[in-house]
Amino acid sequence: MRLTRSFGALTALILLAGPVGLSAQAVEVTEPFKVGTFGIDGVTTVGLVFRDAIVADLSAANDLLETDPAYPHIPMPEDMIALIGQYEYGLKYRIYEIANNLVDGGRLTGSTRASFVHDVADIRTLPPIMYPRKVLNAAGNFYSHVGEGGGPEAQAVAAAERAADRGVPYLFLKPTWGSIIGNGADITIPYGRDRTDWEVEIGTVIGRTAKYVTSADAQDYVFGYMVTIDVSDRGGRPPGNRSTGGDWFVGKGHDTFAPQGPWIVPKEFYGDPMQNLRQTLSVGGQILQEARAGDMIHSLWELIEYASSINTLLPGDVINGGTSGGTGMAVVQTGAAQWLQPGDVVEATVDGIGTLRMPVVGEDRPAGDTGVRLPPVNVYRNQ
Repeated sequence: MRLTRSFGALTALILLAGPVGLSAQAVEVTEPFKVGTFGIDGVTTVGLVFRDAIVADLSAANDLLETDPAYPHIPMPEDMIALIGQYEYGLKYRIYEIANNLVDGGRLTGSTRASFVHDVADIRTLPPIMYPRKVLNAAGNFYSHVGEGGGPEAQAVAAAERAADRGVPYLFLKPTWGSIIGNGADITIPYGRDRTDWEVEIGTVIGRTAKYVTSADAQDYVFGYMVTIDVSDRGGRPPGNRSTGGDWFVGKGHDTFAPQGPWIVPKEFYGDPMQNLRQTLSVGGQILQEARAGDMIHSLWELIEYASSINTLLPGDVINGGTSGGTGMAVVQTGAAQWLQPGDVVEATVDGIGTLRMPVVGEDRPAGDTGVRLPPVNVYRNQ
């Protein structure tokens, strides 16, 4: 099998160790890449991302590679879920060959730039996965977030109690279609729901079917990582109507409340998130959240173990690791900030992955109402 030579200064030696039954192959990749989904000339396209600035159409890049008779024909996946599912079953090696051909051949920049290579700024960045079968979010998974709404003293007590008895993780489902949006799309504050909050998280993308996976083996089932924002409606349900307590669908399920992206970094190019993770979020340029993995109550691997003990995880499923202190729910109470407002811009970053930059807009009052719609918050709350 042909091994592509490396000419770049930055070279990663990857041992392509697929699932049991597949042979291992030593492969050199000239330059790390990320993968994403983009709108190019009106067509939804899977692309390779270089330097967070350049996108190559994966299928077109493969066609170019196959003009060399040394490379056999290998069909490219039609979407990101297919790419993820095939990655450890041979597709990784071909994508490495494609990436090396683009980098070593000078096809990303300058006069030799290929026609299927684009600047990120010139194309539309879509959600990387359109759409996951399921998205699971970890609730209350950072010590700095537990109890923060009650003020610093209450938060410290709550965090200490949680550290003494971590229990098992709490995961909730987030809708996919409707809720998931890509970088640069508008976060829409639903009409009258004026307690809209922000939560930056790292999204772990599952790469292989997983059931009863242990935390010790969990990394073997990961494809990669992306930035996510868990937008939250803190207005709650109206009182009465035979309802008590919270409502996760109201709090988490609105349209546009699950930004993801801007792309996925395969795990071999990111390293161990439990060592490397740093996630931040700002609103209007003011940094409100900053956290590292050491603040997590349950590790990403423990979340995978817990989730896979309940429901089989499939390629392309996403588990969001939770958020830290600094949410709007807490800072509003201290007078440091307000809920999201139309005109705000939310920027969420995970170092080594990228940044989601999301404008915030309001929603006009919808026509017609028979009385069973989710009402504006001010109808039943005075503060």
